[in-house]
Amino acid sequence: MRVGLFTREFPPHVYGGAGVHVDYLSRELARSIEVEVHCWGKQHSDAGNLHVRGAEPWSEITDGTTGKFKGALEAFSLNLTQIKALEGVDVVHTHTWYVSMAGYLAKKLYGVPFVLTTHSLEPLRAWKAEQLGTGYAMSSWMERTAVLDADAIIAVSQGTRADILNAYPDVDPDRIHVIYNGIDLVEYQQTSDQSALGGFGIDTDVPYVLFVGRITRQKGVTHLVDAIRYLPKDTQVVLCAGAPDTPEIAAELRGKVETARQDHPRIVWIEKMVTRPEAIQLYSNARVFCCPSVYEPFGIINLEAMACRAPVVASATGGIKEVVVEGETGFLVPFAQDPVTSFPTDPEQFARDLAAPIAKLLADPALCKRMGDAGRSRAENVFSWTAIAHQTIALYEQLLKKRRA
Repeated sequence: MRVGLFTREFPPHVYGGAGVHVDYLSRELARSIEVEVHCWGKQHSDAGNLHVRGAEPWSEITDGTTGKFKGALEAFSLNLTQIKALEGVDVVHTHTWYVSMAGYLAKKLYGVPFVLTTHSLEPLRAWKAEQLGTGYAMSSWMERTAVLDADAIIAVSQGTRADILNAYPDVDPDRIHVIYNGIDLVEYQQTSDQSALGGFGIDTDVPYVLFVGRITRQKGVTHLVDAIRYLPKDTQVVLCAGAPDTPEIAAELRGKVETARQDHPRIVWIEKMVTRPEAIQLYSNARVFCCPSVYEPFGIINLEAMACRAPVVASATGGIKEVVVEGETGFLVPFAQDPVTSFPTDPEQFARDLAAPIAKLLADPALCKRMGDAGRSRAENVFSWTAIAHQTIALYEQLLKKRRA
């Protein structure tokens, strides 16, 4: 069997959870089947069963288009480019709206089954209009068209499955299959190494609260910064936050951080995407990991933190509730959400509610260790990539058998 995986992100160009997912999934799948990855960027490699084929958007669009909708046009042009040479592929499998039309068109042109993994849903990310402008209408159309046509839809959590049925009620529930994200348990494990921390300006003698993620409305980093005012003044907070969606949200976060530093000077902001070994050091040495996302179909960062034995304080939304176990691997913080934007209807209360369990964990190292150990055990027992790859291959085989019948 040869599967064509379509993704915007693939190493070394990974900035989010979907890219992490495809990186590990492709390697694990390649242990059993042929995998052909079609991604963005100048890449071409072959390593055993894993074949990577990169491409770039049409130059006419890249060089000649202005406006926020440029990104949507680039994605569509790349989808057209990537379907030109798929002879020998038995199944196509797309990840995120950026490549969804490649799967849709490949199904029509090559007569192969089309699998679509939803890492997020455009109807639930209304704030993307801030980033994509009128291109948000195009990204929404691309996603909807593909979702309604896919032979199978993989939801990364039960919460995401429910979201799909709410956003796209015409989808047959039997076409939706829940297969979780996973974690490389050999790579992601607690380390005592702190060699990278000093270079970031972190005081290794002072416990710290850690955030890791992109600067986007979805990840809720501004709500964590708002929560700092309710923590002890000597609290060290490390924001590993880069790749802002827009200059406006970057400026907004900068303003909030500067204000918070007036009373809480121990705020360390790492404004770049760190390497994986650096991230593992950050997770491993954190007293508390905080995920304040307002929308999160799965939340792989929580799983990374748990694998490194960090207790987690996370918003009680989406797939996070299937990863973090309340009172066992950390604390879940519920909040009332706007039905359109998913933003907290009472941001001030959300900030207070985030601060309370963070403060509790900061004051109780023994509780942190118990929750950290429980998080590692849960990662080992539920979220291995080997099991996830086997479930994915079984789905491919089911679709091929149905197609041949």
